[in-house]
Amino acid sequence: MKKLLLVSAAVLALTTASNAAIITDFGFDPTSGSGSFSRNLTGVAGFNDDYTFTLTQDATLTIASAINNFANANTDFITGFTGSVFAGTPAAPGGLVLGPASAQLGCLGTLQCQFLSGQAFLDAGSYFLESSGTGGGTSGYGGTLSTVAVPGPIVGAGLPGILALLGFGGWTYKRRKQLAAA
Repeated sequence: MKKLLLVSAAVLALTTASNAAIITDFGFDPTSGSGSFSRNLTGVAGFNDDYTFTLTQDATLTIASAINNFANANTDFITGFTGSVFAGTPAAPGGLVLGPASAQLGCLGTLQCQFLSGQAFLDAGSYFLESSGTGGGTSGYGGTLSTVAVPGPIVGAGLPGILALLGFGGWTYKRRKQLAAA
């Protein structure tokens, strides 16, 4: 039984790896302009697409949307449409940092639509967005992945507050002293 489980796991890992494809490398610190993606799934059954990117500093990641608009619900629906963000690279994945998110139905008044979205804070490093599912008919998806640097603390920003607090404390002390003398 143990050998059967090991063989099954190995076959599953090889099957998943063979279906995985790096579709786009967004490069460093993608924005909404450089992080847009789309894929036509006509003629593609199962897919496991990876979109790689690298952060040079801590950032907030936003997947504004990964959308499948379909005209025919019977043939263009993506079954098992999910998205996840992992640390590392597809060749050497690290831990899961966002997701997996399953596609929801209905987008802003369009019932025949599936969408994914999410947001997370990420440290500097390498990451990849993985979308997967089983396409049908003329299905396809597109979306935007963007990052915004998280500003670090500003040196000296606390100094004015500390000086104001000391000034207020000195004024209060002087005022009490004057009231006690009166």
